[in-house]
Amino acid sequence: MSKDDIAEAASSKLIYLITNGRKTGKPHMVELWFALRDGRIYLSHEGEETDWMKNIRKDDKVTFQIGGKNFSGRAHFLEDGTEEEEKGEVALYQKYHGKAKREVIEDWFSLSKLLVIELS
Repeated sequence: MSKDDIAEAASSKLIYLITNGRKTGKPHMVELWFALRDGRIYLSHEGEETDWMKNIRKDDKVTFQIGGKNFSGRAHFLEDGTEEEEKGEVALYQKYHGKAKREVIEDWFSLSKLLVIELS
């Protein structure tokens, strides 16, 4: 699947992310909100790291489904305060809530960790 294929699926509300279990090695699927910007998939999570996040720290290879299409890529955490993190926050916020001032978006993501998936 290509970046064009993923762009067609970008209007879907959910991504089904599959990570490799860090202890069991078995597939671990979660349903998440996502946003696409510049050919990259952005995800976020507020609060404690979940299993899927811990799995990515151990093995960054992921597969995922958007709009019934399957993709694969590598996921990694974004550094706090970077331009890349800001792009992800804006993309996610605008997709689900519409446009807002930067201060509103920063507040919304103040307790969140952002990740990005790059297509393989």
